Amino acid sequence: MNQNTSAAPGQDTRNTRAPELRSQGASPNTSPIIQVTGLEKTYTTARGALTLFKHLDLVVETGEMVAILGQSGAGKSTLLHILGALDTPTAGAVYCASTNVAQLSPRQAAAFRNREIGYVWQFHYLLPEFSALENVAMPLLARGQTKREALPVAAKWLSEVGLEDRADHRPGELSGGEQQRVALARSLVNNPRLLLADEPTGDLDQTTAALVFDLIRRLHRSHGLTSILVTHNLELAARCTRALRLESGRLLPANQDAGRPENPAIVS
Repeated sequence: MNQNTSAAPGQDTRNTRAPELRSQGASPNTSPIIQVTGLEKTYTTARGALTLFKHLDLVVETGEMVAILGQSGAGKSTLLHILGALDTPTAGAVYCASTNVAQLSPRQAAAFRNREIGYVWQFHYLLPEFSALENVAMPLLARGQTKREALPVAAKWLSEVGLEDRADHRPGELSGGEQQRVALARSLVNNPRLLLADEPTGDLDQTTAALVFDLIRRLHRSHGLTSILVTHNLELAARCTRALRLESGRLLPANQDAGRPENPAIVS
């Protein structure tokens, strides 16, 4: 595969940990952290081709907190996976954190995810045989750090989410909200630029969901993140910088009528 990973004009180059995947000569902090153009994604199914996106464009500025709403099956999670180099588009350019993730090899994509992206899922996916502290340290260990190096950093992040007194507890000894807070700490332990959250409060009761969302928003602000959250919760979405709705393969402002004639695929 041709590894054309040059960045779009003006892409941010402040991070130089993988220079072969980043743009050269760009001015820092002058461009969107996400720039998607002409995105298409088609799956082959037993009933024929299933197209989720066609000519979808998206721009997310550094520091934004964007909510994506939409019905089940609309492609919200797939869009998140493509942005985070977990899936590849059928066509289109996907620049994320200065990198054309649509052109990464599997090995490059794995390194990119570890370096630039924090993920939080609806289910916490903590490893049951390890403590909360060890679970948070996993991304650092995957990067090659020793336990002696990784555990103090993980402990700092457990403190950030208010769970320093639960460090030695295994996931089964934690409440649902505590498990999701551990997952949030794990997602940020590598100091990513971008946080992608797929229904991060979907398995929680209303009160706990609000507390977890408040924590996400606080960490978003205090650590200078750019965050994209898939959610069905309209109240939480309204508290983000902006909310978009994914419908019929198009992104629209959440309060915009899907039947309006202007081109709604471009949201900037």
